[in-house]
Amino acid sequence: MKAAPEDQVILLDVQRLDNDVTRIAHRITSLQKGDRLTELSTTAAGLRASLAAATGEVEDAERELARLESDTATAQARVERDTTMLQNVSSAKDAAGLQSELDSLQRRIGDLETAELEVMETLDGFRARVGDIEAQLADVEASRAGLAAERDAEIARLETDRASAVQSRADVAAKVPAELLALYDRQRARYGFGASLLQGGVSTASGVTLTNSDLQTIRRAAPDDVVLCPDSDAILVRTAESGL
Repeated sequence: MKAAPEDQVILLDVQRLDNDVTRIAHRITSLQKGDRLTELSTTAAGLRASLAAATGEVEDAERELARLESDTATAQARVERDTTMLQNVSSAKDAAGLQSELDSLQRRIGDLETAELEVMETLDGFRARVGDIEAQLADVEASRAGLAAERDAEIARLETDRASAVQSRADVAAKVPAELLALYDRQRARYGFGASLLQGGVSTASGVTLTNSDLQTIRRAAPDDVVLCPDSDAILVRTAESGL
């Protein structure tokens, strides 16, 4: 293929802009993956699971406390009933029976009140744990929200940069003859680079110094010949810096 040397040089700008677009796209993808955000989301999920378990413990303890309070109220009501009956009973046997029941109820009430205190202490511990977990979760969610906002702002900025680079690439590529641009696009799609500057005998696309044999072949090529880099397969752009 033949192409004016100045047209071949333009390909270096196209390649630079393509590199910019690729770099920006990779950065956007990296931000969208959000490793730190993923870590915080995992932490938040763990805290929510712990919070659900701790909340369940609180609810169980509250139910147990309510049951104990109900049993205590029932026992106290029976004490009041039996006390009233004891005041009005005439039989010594009945009075002894009522007194025995009252003594048993008082012991029962004492046991229930002791159990209530124990459950209250346990409940206070469960509620404190719920509060701690809620505070931790709030901190994690706040950090996650802040990072997400920063990420979204950075992605928006990068999207603007990418759009600008894509437009610049289109403007520069429009100056390249269609056949030459098609070859550039084909080589870039296949090998990652479409154009490479030969600078001091080194192909910038591969970073490899060309052999004397390759350089001799390139020297024999006409200025408007389109030459491919033997290492990167990109279009090898020759300039005064090429060392030929």
